[in-house]
Amino acid sequence: MSFGRYGPLVGAIDQGTSSTRFLVFASETAELLTYYQTESQQIYPKEGWVEQNPKDILAAVELCIETAVQNLKDLDIDPADIKAIGISNQRETTILWDKFTGEPLHNAIVWLDGRTTTTVENLIARTPGQNKEYFKPRCGLPLSTYFSAVKIRWLLDNIPEVSEAVSDNRCLFGTVDSWLLWNLTGGVKGGVHLTDVTNASRTMLMNLDSQQWDVNLCRFFDISMSILPTICSSSEIYGHISRGSLKGVPISSCLGDQSAALVGQMCFKMGQAKNTYGTGCFLLYNTGIEPVFSEHGLLTTVAYKLGKDKPTYFALEGSVAICGASIQWLRDKLGIIKEAAEIESLASSVESSHGTYFVPAFSGLYAPYWEPHARGLIIGLTQFTSKAHIARSALEAVCYQTREILEAMFKDSGISLKNLQVDGGMTDNDLLMQLQADLLGITVVRPSMPETTALGAAIAAGMADGINVWNLEATENSNLTDRKSVV
Repeated sequence: MSFGRYGPLVGAIDQGTSSTRFLVFASETAELLTYYQTESQQIYPKEGWVEQNPKDILAAVELCIETAVQNLKDLDIDPADIKAIGISNQRETTILWDKFTGEPLHNAIVWLDGRTTTTVENLIARTPGQNKEYFKPRCGLPLSTYFSAVKIRWLLDNIPEVSEAVSDNRCLFGTVDSWLLWNLTGGVKGGVHLTDVTNASRTMLMNLDSQQWDVNLCRFFDISMSILPTICSSSEIYGHISRGSLKGVPISSCLGDQSAALVGQMCFKMGQAKNTYGTGCFLLYNTGIEPVFSEHGLLTTVAYKLGKDKPTYFALEGSVAICGASIQWLRDKLGIIKEAAEIESLASSVESSHGTYFVPAFSGLYAPYWEPHARGLIIGLTQFTSKAHIARSALEAVCYQTREILEAMFKDSGISLKNLQVDGGMTDNDLLMQLQADLLGITVVRPSMPETTALGAAIAAGMADGINVWNLEATENSNLTDRKSVV
C-alpha cells in the first residue's frame, strides 16, 4: 500500500484531567504533524468532590479527532494514511453507564475526588488489623479515595440508579479508556467493553499475579464482576472506529496516561524513571518483569504490556494529587494570576519564597503519606509576603513533593537516580525545572518534544500485531527525543 510523503500515520487520543487532545504522528520518524486540543470542564458539586460529564468527555474526543483530521487536509496530508489510533487516559476516574441506552448513570468521579473518605474508613475497619495496606500484596495499592473500586462502592451505596442498574444487569463500569473504547467502537451497537492492564491495575480489583479480576477483591468490595470490562494487553487491535472521518480505523493501544508517558520517554529498561508534571505529579520507576512492593508509601503498578504474548513490566509509582492544579487554584480562586503561564514570571520576580511554604493538600495527601484528612495550608506569612512569594512557594511545593517520592524510591530500591526524565505541561516552566534540579541535586532532563504521553500511546498503537508500522529504532534516534538538561 502506498502512503503520502510522511508514510503511515498513527493518531493518539490523549484524554487528561484538564484537557482532551488528538495528535497525529508520522510513524517512521515520530514527527508530530498536527493536533487539536480542548479544555476539560470539571464539576465541583461539594467541597472535595470532583466530577466530569462522561458525554462531554466523549464529545471532546470526537471534536478533537474531526478538527485534527481537517488540519491534515489543510496541510495536504491524506487522513487515509492514519493506520491506527491509540488511547492515553486519565486513570482511576470512574464511569458507570447503562449498556442498553448508553447513558451514564452518574457523572464521572474524577481520580482526585475526596468524597469517599468515610467509605475508605469503613472498608479499612473490615480488614484484619484495620490495615489500609492489607491488599497491597494482591493488588499493589492501599485502601484510598484514589482508586476506582472505592468510587464504585460509593456509587452503589449512594446512587439508587446505579444499584438498580446492577441488579437489572444493565450496568457497565469503566475507567475513561473503557468508556471511550465502548463508544468509539459502536456503543449500544456492538461496542467493545475492554480495558488494558495498566488501567485495570489502578482499580484495586485486579490481581497483579494473574492480571485478571480478583474474585476475593470483588467480594470484599461487594462489586459484581458482571460490570467489569475484559482485561487486555496495552497493544493489540481492540476494535475499529464506528463513525466519523476515521470510520474503520483500528484502535490498537490503550495505556493509562502515566504508563503512556513512560513508554513515550522510552523507559524500557529496569531502573529508568520519569516524572510527569500535570494536574498531579506522577513518578514511575521501571522495576522490570517482577513487581516490587514498597515499604515506604509507594504504589506497585503495571507499567505496560506491549502485546498479548509480550511480558508485563511493572513500576513503582509515587503519586502526588496536586501539582498543576495548585496553579489553576491560584488563578481561579485567588486571582493572583490571569493565565497559568504567568506563574513563572511572577515567581521569578522574587529571589526566594522568603519563608513562605505552601502545602497543596486539597484532596488530602497521596504518596508517601496516604492521609485523606490532610488539608492545604500556606504558612510563614508576614507583612512582607506578596503574591510573588506565594507563587514561588507553589512551585517549590511541587519540587518538595517530588523529592519526597524520590527519597521513598531510594529507600525501596537502594538505587539513586543520576538524572530525572520529566514531561508534562509544567515542564515548560524553566524556573520550576531549575528549582527541581537544585532541590534534588541531580540533572533534570526534558525531551525536546514534550508530547510524550501521546507519543507513548502512538508507539504502542503502531507496534501492535496487525499494524506494525512504528519504527521504534528511528524514534530512539530521532531528534524529537533529544534531551534538554537542567543542572
